[in-house]
Amino acid sequence: MQNPASSVLIVDDDAAMRQMLLSLLRERGLPAAEAASADLALEKLRESEFGAVLSDVKMPGRSGIDLVGEVRRLRPETPVILMTAFGSIDAAVEAMRAGAYDYVTKPFEPESVLMTIERALERRALEEENRRLRRAVDRTASFGELIGQSPAMREIFALIRRVAHGRSSVLITGESGTGKELVARTLHYHGARAEKPFIPINCTAIPEGLLESELFGHVRGAFTGAHSAKRGLFEKANGGTLFLDEIGDLGLALQGKLLRALQDQEIRPVGATEAVKVDVRIVAATNKDLAAEIAAGRFREDLYYRLAVIPIHVPPLRERPEDIPALVDGFVRKHAGGARRVVTQAALDRLAQRPWRGNARELENAIERALALSDAAEIGAAELPLGGAGGEDPADDAEALLRRAGEERLSLRELDERYIERILRLTGGNKVRAAAILGIDRKTLYRRAERRARGEGEDPVSG
Repeated sequence: MQNPASSVLIVDDDAAMRQMLLSLLRERGLPAAEAASADLALEKLRESEFGAVLSDVKMPGRSGIDLVGEVRRLRPETPVILMTAFGSIDAAVEAMRAGAYDYVTKPFEPESVLMTIERALERRALEEENRRLRRAVDRTASFGELIGQSPAMREIFALIRRVAHGRSSVLITGESGTGKELVARTLHYHGARAEKPFIPINCTAIPEGLLESELFGHVRGAFTGAHSAKRGLFEKANGGTLFLDEIGDLGLALQGKLLRALQDQEIRPVGATEAVKVDVRIVAATNKDLAAEIAAGRFREDLYYRLAVIPIHVPPLRERPEDIPALVDGFVRKHAGGARRVVTQAALDRLAQRPWRGNARELENAIERALALSDAAEIGAAELPLGGAGGEDPADDAEALLRRAGEERLSLRELDERYIERILRLTGGNKVRAAAILGIDRKTLYRRAERRARGEGEDPVSG
């Protein structure tokens, strides 16, 4: 049989009924076979695969109800539709309890039977596709740019596959460094919008006064310095995906304008009198607890529900240490410059024991640094510069700093400044990583650097 997934086995002791159904299905373009009894049907099912079984209930020997139980044991993925001349509620209940997909009553309308069969075939095809995707995911520890083989990551892979082709808004939550933007990119490039733009914007990196113009654009003369019209990111992402990173830091005024854009699928450039229609899928991300932000009045509840139509949570690395070997392998291949480098099991065991407050981003930094500092083909536990260039752990360094603070009678402000300086040095001046380790919002660190740059204090690092 050429296409088992779309073929139907008709089981009925009435030859005229079998021929009528065979003709009906073949006119619809569905391949079909027939059997005059449940026993003959089981023989055919042992020899061949069928997309669905359509069986009468009352037949000599085994009944259609009996056949359902046998099919469930022999071909559990094959749906069975039962035909009954009685149409009683009891017969329908018995059929469904036995495990039938559905039932139809005689006499029936041909179109009604065809629709029931086609629904069963569609469900069978969907279940088979889901099994195929699960098998594909089981064979690999990566999906697009995402890497992981923990149950949590496999669930994320499966969810992305299910929703990638839709247009519903997605909200990705998780700590800094967990790979939220990678989730957004994978979602975009495995969906129907893959050929259209993927436009990311960090809502923290742009001053709020400029962010409205950045998102929605502006017309010439809209404000001082607007010497020409500018298309906003919504228009640039038209047909594609707009990724709003750190959405939890968006001001309330802009939250309202974003909500209107989502509701109306149109935007109004700053200074414009007419709205512009856009077709943009919104994917947002945040490391904040938006429920707490809503309770505190800093985030609009109605916007949250617009964004979180499909929520995806990326758990921290410390909750999925089984992903570390695959991540390490990916980072080694990324940073080894084509050379064959491996990380020993002892080193992997040591990596698995760390809390990774900066998550996968911190792990990548450690692997890149280990490769840079060692020429050995094998990277062992001794070659891992965890925490800093000298192998210090930020937590250990904090304890030493506290001891010195007590000895030197430092004020809280002096202690605060020294500790931040130390963490910034340990992270090579990476404020994002430093903020994650310190447990503060990255904007706080940026503001501190800006105050120092204005002469209100000295920035511990440049850039």
